[in-house]
Amino acid sequence: MTEASMPRDAITRFLRPRSVAVVGASDTPGALGASVLGNLDRNGFDGEIYPINPKREAIGGRKCLASVDDLPEGVDVAVLAIPQVAVLDAVRGLARRGAGGAVIFSAGFAEGGEEGKAQQAEIGRIAAEHGMVIEGPNCLGFVNHVAGIPLTFVETETQPPEGRRAIGIVSQSGAMAAVLATTFQSRDLPVSYSVSTGNEAGSGVEDYVDWLVDDEATHVIAMIVEQFRKPKRFLAAARRARDAGKPVVLLHPGKSSAARESAATHTGAMAGDYKLMRRKVEREGVIFAETLEELGDITEILIRCVQMARPELAVLGESGAFKALMLDLTEELEVPLSALDDENAPELRAALPPFVPVSNPLDITAQGLSQPQIYTQTLSALLVDDRVGAVVAGIIQTDPVTCKIKIPAILAALEGREISKPLIYAGLDEGAPVPAEYIRELRAHGVPCFPSTERVFRALARLGKHAVLDLEQAEAEATPLPRLGEFSGVVAEYQAKDLLAPLGFPFPQGKFAASADEAATAADAVGYPVAMKAQAQRLGHKSDAGGVLLNLGDANAVRAAWTQIHASVAAYDASITLDGVLIEKMGARGMEMIVGGRNDPEWGTVVLAGFGGVTAEILQDVCLFTPDMTEAQVIDGLMGLKSAALLAGYRGSPALDVSALAKVIAQVGALLASEPSIAEIDLNPVILYPQGQGVVALDALMLVE
Repeated sequence: MTEASMPRDAITRFLRPRSVAVVGASDTPGALGASVLGNLDRNGFDGEIYPINPKREAIGGRKCLASVDDLPEGVDVAVLAIPQVAVLDAVRGLARRGAGGAVIFSAGFAEGGEEGKAQQAEIGRIAAEHGMVIEGPNCLGFVNHVAGIPLTFVETETQPPEGRRAIGIVSQSGAMAAVLATTFQSRDLPVSYSVSTGNEAGSGVEDYVDWLVDDEATHVIAMIVEQFRKPKRFLAAARRARDAGKPVVLLHPGKSSAARESAATHTGAMAGDYKLMRRKVEREGVIFAETLEELGDITEILIRCVQMARPELAVLGESGAFKALMLDLTEELEVPLSALDDENAPELRAALPPFVPVSNPLDITAQGLSQPQIYTQTLSALLVDDRVGAVVAGIIQTDPVTCKIKIPAILAALEGREISKPLIYAGLDEGAPVPAEYIRELRAHGVPCFPSTERVFRALARLGKHAVLDLEQAEAEATPLPRLGEFSGVVAEYQAKDLLAPLGFPFPQGKFAASADEAATAADAVGYPVAMKAQAQRLGHKSDAGGVLLNLGDANAVRAAWTQIHASVAAYDASITLDGVLIEKMGARGMEMIVGGRNDPEWGTVVLAGFGGVTAEILQDVCLFTPDMTEAQVIDGLMGLKSAALLAGYRGSPALDVSALAKVIAQVGALLASEPSIAEIDLNPVILYPQGQGVVALDALMLVE
């Protein structure tokens, strides 16, 4: 599949068909073709239906056609409920008849070997040539709940949103699309469209997301994606969704996969495929869910509630133990709590008995059972407090009698009020018999109801971080390298520095030497003490081979080091021939950092930075940046590292020059964005000095393709 977009009117015709052909139609219970026909009839599809089965005269009172060649010109969608071996010929026939698209249930294509892969590619080629939308192969079809059109073999009762805010489901997995739809409908959450894309021979998740952005019936998009086949198209669609105010929530299996084995640099190894994808996608405002449960919970809060304006939460509880548990959980999840006390929250203070202190989480004790107005008054105070981004009510429900005391008082806080922040009701005692009418009333007021507070906090942790995302974009200045065309493959350190130094990259004073005499002369010119580093294209990580010697104090030491380094590298790998050595002036000690980046062929440029040195890949205390990030955003990312306290000044040590490091990160991003032929670049270590003293990159490695 190419990065070209699918025309919107083609997707519209496909998802809102007025004529449907069922290839492989049947009336045998359990047959796929029978299930599709049953779905259409049961849901009252009033368009034209064309059953195709050469062995039957009629099915369900409809005349059967012998083949797709007997179809009238221009049928909107054909559902192919036929064996894999017959699919390609059917697609060819549909193209000849001007069909708008096809749903292909059959598996055994790209996932089934080279022959299947070739057949799938041919299906994609036909689709592109004839402007057809192909869903699948290896999919469960789609359900248009808005118009009541279920083109799937899963028995489906469509449930139109009828004006309510609704969720669009886009999933490569058909099974997971069905699971999500069931999950949402069980919570009385409307679904507008549910699309499973399968192998994506002729349309992909990005096409449907892009279409749903403009769909008036869809307000939140929930996705399950294992592989983005058109990353740039998806990023563009996600950007449009963000700008349109339609949140996209994504569950993406695969974060445990190893980094690419072919990575030539530390950066290439650490900026693995999942991390790179996530940074790029989050940069466009997509909200990540870590589990299927989180995907449902985050989506429910987004559908029922206004979006969070700030990440700080307030928690209403009825137990000291619950308060302690929530303090532990919010710290673990890094969820900030609004600072509330007797002095700064007078409305809360007035609502509580004298012996109950104002705190967050707030423990109203069992007093609410005798004074239920406490629920009304405390919630009312929290809902108007601008310091609070969302409110969680953790309620002990116990039995219907207890619920009758508490929940009407909670509802009273909502009457006649436009709620400007999420309020989530969470039961502490899962399984308590809460009368269904109370759940309906809470939901009618825009209050999601959850069976546990832990789930609420995990969902709000994601939404809170999304609420404070800084998506401002900076323009990266182009920094081309005029001599880059002279190089291919790994560029040795001395050559990389020679290329990069004119762009302002901060390197130590140094000279390349091709002999022991040249090395001594270079050291005299640079000034002692010096470092000597072995140089060869095939010697990426020199310290592993004994190719680095430090603090050489005179010419004799330099000559001896020349001999020692050559012997060490030969012992490490006798096939490596050194170009020579790089002589550099020793500098002051500082904090070892790493800065690097890669030009991914699918996702584009990404920059990695964090704590470096020889243990960089072990510790992996790094984060990823995109070249359009501002200096403030880069600094914010650096201060989010696990060891960030070392940057700010720890136990009396001086604060470090993080701004200078951010500028190097921006330089790397601009360079990679300007020069797509640079596959990877690695500056490790980069020595970071106290504020005002800058940085210096001690090593540089590049991979040019």
